[in-house]
Amino acid sequence: MGRESASHPLTAPLPFAAMVACVIAGFLSLDHFADANEQLLLGAATWLILIASCASLSREDRARALLVVVVATCAEVLGSIVLGAYTYRLENLPAFVPPGHGLVFLAGLGISRSGPVRRHPRVFTWAVIGLVAAWGGAGLMVLGRTDALGAITGALLIYVLLRGRTATLYAGVFLMVGFLEIYGTSIGAWHWASTTPDTPLPAGNPPSGIAGVYVLFDVAAIALAPRAVAALDFLRRHPFSGGPTSAQAGTVARRSWMCPTTAAPSPTAVAQRLVEPARTSPAA
Repeated sequence: MGRESASHPLTAPLPFAAMVACVIAGFLSLDHFADANEQLLLGAATWLILIASCASLSREDRARALLVVVVATCAEVLGSIVLGAYTYRLENLPAFVPPGHGLVFLAGLGISRSGPVRRHPRVFTWAVIGLVAAWGGAGLMVLGRTDALGAITGALLIYVLLRGRTATLYAGVFLMVGFLEIYGTSIGAWHWASTTPDTPLPAGNPPSGIAGVYVLFDVAAIALAPRAVAALDFLRRHPFSGGPTSAQAGTVARRSWMCPTTAAPSPTAVAQRLVEPARTSPAA
């Protein structure tokens, strides 16, 4: 995505997004038959794909992907393990989920940078807004479970799409998340609780606007990535260590030899220092 190549068509934005959707959907299908140990293998494979996908990106985009993984993993632990808003098939956090969030972000980034979206950003954004509104309305009136949580998070997402500076990115992430939520819940990879924890608020399976929560991960990553890159640059320029390195010590020594800070002692002072111990030592 960062440096497209004609010899590698999957690095083009839209083919890359399609590849991510196929990979994650395929891994979710394999997870249906996997135990906890086999999930570790799926997690390792997902990490390898994420690392390879970041190879052609700028440093800031890599930082964004990593921050999405960190923030989303914390949210997964809170939402699934602690609060129980949704539950994975083995009642754990599958190993492929954290790097999967990074891939979803990169797929949404690819969609936002594709030629059609760049040429018609407002058309794309408004089309996604219409899709979010339609899904939210269906969740309240048509679908089997009343989806008040989806309507609320959908309204939040529409607000971000209307006011956000990177609306096409958020819209692209919504398309990826919507596909994966529908597919994942349909095959039983996870399921959402019928009500939001500790509230009477009903929720769909999946909630229609839950991608609005994913967008918050992206907002945090976009805001923090420049600071993270700047902090890394600062640490490289000013490494913290217990003392000077050998090269630094040699430089200091040479400077001290060439530019002494104290005057050399005179011959008279040297002679006095040599004679003084003899005067003060006790007689034999």
